[in-house]
Amino acid sequence: MMSNVPWLTTIVLFPIFASLLLPILPRDGNRIIRWYTLGICILEFLMITYIFYCYFRFDSQSMQLLEIFNWINFINFHWIIGLDGLSMSLILLTGFITTLATLAAWPITRNTRLFYFLMLVTYSGQIGLFVSRDILLFFFMWELELIPVYLLLCLWGGKRRLYSATKFVLYTAGGSIFLLIAALTTSFYGNEAPSFAIQALKDKSYPISLEIALYLGFLITYAVKLPIFPLHTWLPDTHGEAHYSTCMLLAGILLKMGGYGLIRINLELLIHAHFFLRKWLILLGAIQIVYASLVSMSQRNLKRRIAYSSISHMGFVAIGIGSLTDAGINGALLQMISHGLIGAALFFLAGTCYDRTRTLFLDELGGIATRLPKLFTMFSTFSLASLALPGMSGFVSELLVFLGVIINKQYSFLFKVAITVLEATGTVLASIYLLSMLRRMFYGYRLSNESNPYLIDFGPREVFTSICFFLPILGIGSYPNLILPLRNGEVLSILLSYSAIR
Repeated sequence: MMSNVPWLTTIVLFPIFASLLLPILPRDGNRIIRWYTLGICILEFLMITYIFYCYFRFDSQSMQLLEIFNWINFINFHWIIGLDGLSMSLILLTGFITTLATLAAWPITRNTRLFYFLMLVTYSGQIGLFVSRDILLFFFMWELELIPVYLLLCLWGGKRRLYSATKFVLYTAGGSIFLLIAALTTSFYGNEAPSFAIQALKDKSYPISLEIALYLGFLITYAVKLPIFPLHTWLPDTHGEAHYSTCMLLAGILLKMGGYGLIRINLELLIHAHFFLRKWLILLGAIQIVYASLVSMSQRNLKRRIAYSSISHMGFVAIGIGSLTDAGINGALLQMISHGLIGAALFFLAGTCYDRTRTLFLDELGGIATRLPKLFTMFSTFSLASLALPGMSGFVSELLVFLGVIINKQYSFLFKVAITVLEATGTVLASIYLLSMLRRMFYGYRLSNESNPYLIDFGPREVFTSICFFLPILGIGSYPNLILPLRNGEVLSILLSYSAIR
């Protein structure tokens, strides 16, 4: 179904233009500011859902709702945005999690006008990145969320917020340099007029040495954001200090930008380099799963433990992308959605737990299940989802990644065994560190909790937010075809481009 309305431009620009009205709202109107921002997020999500329902075609392998506007003509820089299955699923995820993160930020009372302004700007940047079909526009959207997230960390973080915010900027901005250099090189290489359109870049060919160099440049950028070992160290510090609503955006959406870039640029544009380096990407992902799981077990801080759990789960994304099989790539894409939901939910629960116990250290918790039964129920449910309990979304995605490596006939038997053992070890370790976390938080003796006036169980807002996360996790785990048909055309198109070099 065609449309004369520029829907994609509308959903990209709507949050950032709506944020410009925040300064004119009443100065003492925190309640009005909250409801206004939540209303904008809900309206944006409804527009995204409308686009999906009315205009998205599951059977199409081409870009849909393509919009092209001239921007800077003398360098052929245009506003080119479009939609396919990969973009659509991540846009839906972005709208869903940002709306719930806005609701989760309800307790914030200090400088709410600036806080929600930054959230809406970040919202536009993330949506813009997932629909960009121009590599320079992709870079622009990649950078757009950098300063808002930095300010969210600096102004509403913990005691070491300046350190973690600085580390976040240094890592992210440092990675962005490689993105810009590689993007300019791909665009200006050759005798043709320079073009930044991703579709045009697909038709370019490069000497294998240059293609590998470009691949590594892009990979460094995405390895910081995903993150991939050893460029992951900013993430635990950032999650440990950020407000939990910001953590929801980081875990639910920001990390997925790295996976999206790895698929959209490395996997689609640099096919010879990816084919050459695919085993190393799988090996990095497998090592990351075990390494991050082991480090997570040693963390005393609740949010840092969940952060290392996120790093471990992102290893499955790297393995799936490197597998070059239908099952593996679909598993990686499904893992991005699954972890986006589960990770955001766990950080929401960790934050609400802190609001009640005034501590994030597991040594200072214990025995709070009797005082906070709803929190206990939700935390246990999402922790089981994180360790890939059958029936939950994490189980399906990790199983597909397992199968993706096993069914690839180009890998040797020993390589398959080694990767499978590392993946299985990470899964076992996930059970250990997550169940240990639950035991130390909710079981055992009470540690001076009887006199704590903040130990009040979940109210309607927290219960509603938790249920909103739980339903899609259970739905995808029970019936994966809720998500998988979105990407089938895109995955088949990618695999077809590799068939000639196998």
